[in-house]
This record gives sequence, structure tokens and C-alpha cells, in this order.
Amino acid sequence: MSNLDPSNLVNKHDRADDAIHDKRIRSFVLRQGRMTGLQQRGISEFLPKLGLKIEDGAFDASEIFGREAPLVVEVGFGMGGSLLEQVQAMPDHNFVGIEVHLPGVGKLMGEAGDLGVNNLRVYHADAVEVLNQCFPDNSIDLFQLFFPDPWHKKKHHKRRIVQPPFVETIRKKLKIGGRFHLATDWEAYSEHMRDVMSAAPGYQNTAAEGENFVPRPASRPLTKFELRGEKLGHGVWDLIYERTS
Repeated sequence: MSNLDPSNLVNKHDRADDAIHDKRIRSFVLRQGRMTGLQQRGISEFLPKLGLKIEDGAFDASEIFGREAPLVVEVGFGMGGSLLEQVQAMPDHNFVGIEVHLPGVGKLMGEAGDLGVNNLRVYHADAVEVLNQCFPDNSIDLFQLFFPDPWHKKKHHKRRIVQPPFVETIRKKLKIGGRFHLATDWEAYSEHMRDVMSAAPGYQNTAAEGENFVPRPASRPLTKFELRGEKLGHGVWDLIYERTS
């Protein structure tokens, strides 16, 4: 029986913004493309085993994973390579990935299923909906947002996922002392992230005194995309903020 406090969850029938919910500015555009054999197998064979749905209701980590362990949640894992590397390197942690793009979900599910990992679950859904409807407050140890779409044109900045309402949602879902780790390879977006996070109540930057950014921690694997960028002289900026209240 779940011991989750239902008062920590958002009742979708009681939300004041129900009438405009479908008009919410989204931070993503779906680009599905053709599925490979691995991706198709991941969806058909392993997603039913490792996948979660919003309709499943409140997320209870101890029930889903059958153990108590630090919980890491990542939004927008792309094709899943970096997340799967973490899952394998940190077997003492439970991981939840959230991604809207089905090919990426399929690839991660296919590879994770073939490896037989048991500390990973995935939502193929809008992260804002998953967080609002499924995760209780004070339940996440580490929240990861790596290389989100920078929406670099000024007219599209409103689509950036790092905005005050999203940051406040993450704060509530983190445990006290939990961390929000962001990374981007767009310097202008890193400055936007820094400004939004610095103004957000209840967070503290973990960077060294006088610094805004942190060195890439060993827990964040280098992606092939990032390695290519380094060779071209492109920078990457990591920010880690801790929930203080």
C-alpha cells in the first residue's frame, strides 16, 4: 500500500488552468522520423516492462523498484546514451527518464532491455504533465536537464523549458538538499539558466565562491555530441543548484 501523501499531488480536475491547459507554450516540437528495428523492438518488447504512464497515477519508487534508493529523474534524455551510461555506472540509484520523442524512447528501451537493467523506468510523455500529476513533493534526490533545446531565436525564448514556473515545480519535487543539475552548450542559454535559477527562491548555487558554473561532475557522462563540440572549441556550461527550502 502506498504511503504517499496525496495532498502533494496536483489533482488535474481541480487545477485552475484546466481551461487553457492545451494552450500552454511547449518547449518541444515532435519530430518522430522512421524507427529502426532496435527502436521498434524497444517499444514493443521492453516499454511495456520498463515504461510508466501518467494514468498509472502516483509514482511510488519503493513499490516500482522494490527497494529504497536515491532517485534520479532526467527530462529530455534524447536517444538515451548518456542516461543509460549513468544507469549502468550507478546501480545503487533508481533512475526515471522522461522523453516525448518516441525514437529516443525506443532506442533506450531496446538497449536497456537487452542489458537487463532493473534500475530504470521511462515515461514517454510531456515532462510537465508527469511532474504535476505523478511525482509527490519532496521525492527526488537529483533532477537532470541536459542540453535542452536552446530556442536561440529571441522570438522563441518563451519556449525555453527553464522558466520560473518550471524551476519552482522542480524545487517542490526535490527533497531538501536535493540537486537540480543543468547543462547546455549554448552560452547565451547558460546565462539565461543562471539568471532564472539565481532569482528562484529556495535554491543555492553549488559553484565555488565568485563562480556561476561548476566543472562537469563525473556523474554526467560525456556525450558523442559534446566530444565533437570540444574538438571544435565549443564550450559546455554546467550548473548545479541545491534545494534549501
